Amino acid sequence: MLVGGCVRDALLGIPVKDYDLEIYGLDFPGLLRAVAPVCEVDAVGMSFGVLKVRHFEIDMAFPRRENKTGAGHRGFVIEVDPAMDFSLASARRDFTVNAIMQDALTGEIIDPHGGRKDLQEKRLRHVSPAFAEDPLRVLRAMQFIGRFGLVPEKSTITLCAGLSQNELPRERIAAEWEKLLRQGKYMVAALNFLRECRWVRFYPELAALIGCPQDPQWHPEGDVWNHTLLVLQAAAELRKNPEDVLPFMLAAICHDFGKAGCTETDSRGRITSRGHDTLTGAAERFVCGIWNSSQLWEKVEKLIVSHMHPWQLADGNASDKAYRKLACRVGRTDLLADLAEADVRGIAMSDHERICRLEMVEVFRRRCRELEISGHAPQPLVMGRHLIIRNLTPGPEFKKILDECFEAQLAGHFNTVDGAMKYLDGLLCGK
Repeated sequence: MLVGGCVRDALLGIPVKDYDLEIYGLDFPGLLRAVAPVCEVDAVGMSFGVLKVRHFEIDMAFPRRENKTGAGHRGFVIEVDPAMDFSLASARRDFTVNAIMQDALTGEIIDPHGGRKDLQEKRLRHVSPAFAEDPLRVLRAMQFIGRFGLVPEKSTITLCAGLSQNELPRERIAAEWEKLLRQGKYMVAALNFLRECRWVRFYPELAALIGCPQDPQWHPEGDVWNHTLLVLQAAAELRKNPEDVLPFMLAAICHDFGKAGCTETDSRGRITSRGHDTLTGAAERFVCGIWNSSQLWEKVEKLIVSHMHPWQLADGNASDKAYRKLACRVGRTDLLADLAEADVRGIAMSDHERICRLEMVEVFRRRCRELEISGHAPQPLVMGRHLIIRNLTPGPEFKKILDECFEAQLAGHFNTVDGAMKYLDGLLCGK
């Protein structure tokens, strides 16, 4: 029997990339004898009743019972039973849309829990009370809502609200978040589900956005939570290269985390959040608390602290040097431009005003392309080796010369190696 995501995706018309097969009527030795003539398998998951087919994205498993014996995602005793009834075997799955089976030989659909109808009606419903034995399923619900636009049943939301993620492994939490950020199309619904089932309590940096006010003149969409969800939705529509998606989407969700720590109402009754772009502590706790990656955080932080600069540089008709200096700080002005566009699209402004602001973002993009700094930071043309062949000795003065040359390069005094050497020679003659 084909089971799980491959059946669900096929029914949705989504290309299937990996297959889960559930094998009935054979024990392990019998299955190994059956597959030996046609494929190699790895028994890495044998203790869980799982075999992996080498060179193919195919897993083979036996129907099994899972008895909760301890806390957390791994606190189960598993009992394999190749003679188990289809309905009973599928009852251990999380949601009805994942409990649909298909006979791999005949194509017959077997759907003991009404998952096909739920899929057609865009409904996310847990299969049984056993759902509560694995809290990771709450985050699976979040990413399923985000990826497929499913609407969770109230009973499922209630069940999720009583669960806790405190004993879940960090890597499993990160995997579910990553699926949402990489594949999600319905980001507002996904994050609002976390709020509805009260799982934002495990992400205090997110929870702090709820009710954090914004000046209605500039943010008529409401509090920072509403704005952030709209920005995240827009960012999902701007995702491009897979290697850039995670830092970009995290910057989108975290870009205004600083507002919770600096928003105030001035003497004239205006709500301000001055300096929020530089307050990155909450964003760092959120990102590193899930991924524990300083390299990832470094990419995210650069985007957050500069997320207002595209508008400022374009609106102020800034110099080429200002653009190049920004590229040195952020590295990827193309991602920064996309973040700025998502930020604009996350504000409930008039169409005319949105067009004007998006035109400013496009001005920023165009200048970055013209200066050839869209995908990378400017690299110094004058290097230490150029000073050494001119008989200079490395030391404090060495660095001063290199810094002065790079500043001149950023200012546009030269943009080729030949021009750089002429500038260097002139500089050294002057000294």
